[in-house]
Amino acid sequence: MTTETAAKAPKWRLWLSRADVKATPYALVSPYFILFAIFGLFPMGYTLYASLHSWKLGGPDREFVGLKNYEFLLFEYDRFNWSIFNTLGMFLLATVPQLVVALMVANALNKRLRRPMLWRMLILAPIVTSVVAVGVIFARIWGQEYGMVNGFLDMIGVAKVDWQAERWSSWIAISSMVDWRWMGYNALIFLAAMQTIPRNLYEAATVDGATSRQQFWKITIPQLKPVLIFTVFVSSVGGMTMFVEPMMFDSGRLLGGTDGQYQTTAMVLVDILRTHGNYGVSAAAGWLLFLVIAIVAGLNFLVVNRIQGNK
Repeated sequence: MTTETAAKAPKWRLWLSRADVKATPYALVSPYFILFAIFGLFPMGYTLYASLHSWKLGGPDREFVGLKNYEFLLFEYDRFNWSIFNTLGMFLLATVPQLVVALMVANALNKRLRRPMLWRMLILAPIVTSVVAVGVIFARIWGQEYGMVNGFLDMIGVAKVDWQAERWSSWIAISSMVDWRWMGYNALIFLAAMQTIPRNLYEAATVDGATSRQQFWKITIPQLKPVLIFTVFVSSVGGMTMFVEPMMFDSGRLLGGTDGQYQTTAMVLVDILRTHGNYGVSAAAGWLLFLVIAIVAGLNFLVVNRIQGNK
């Protein structure tokens, strides 16, 4: 709109034009914030409100109890504290090997291979597999009597292990499900990031006499820093909210074994709500889990930064 045309235009048209320039960007991004407010902030606020009340499902009365639900979980309900321990243990066993192997697989796929699309589809196959099917199959693999792992141990003269009976053995079995299912997903993320690294960096390093291992540690890893932080953060959230794998390992039950040896915090949260119908305590467990996830994600961020040299 020229100056002469603007002078002749009505004031309401000028106001509308200016409002369009200023408001249109906000209108375009507003759907995300609206959906986040409805499905993110509101549930969090409502759950926080419920966690401060004695609230039984199906009951009309809600009594404000303050932090008593949190005190009950932390100081009286032993299963909750053990579930935090179980979740952290399985998180470490499932996340650290998963990311290391995913990085190695991505580095291998980044080389010149025949039919690279076929290899990428193969490592992506576990993601599209039903998690229920994965749980059932791995429960058979780690079975005590006829499981494949115990069959192999019996062949080499090692006594069979009841993988569901002990804490450490059940952690290994459940972590193997998570590693198998999500390794390919992280490998493809790493591969996509590796393919954006300029090739001239590797060519210059080759001319200078750097080996493939030196190029990996001096070029690839530093260039992958943002992606490493992202995958560590996402894996932290996924590992700390582990639910389906241990539940299927226990044949669909929420108790996590006879003594809760592999019961995760997410399973405790659902068990409190489904079995006892206590919405207030279940909501408090959800908020405590959220705080633990935030702490773990923050620590992982600091660790990754320190490894990359940002102190």
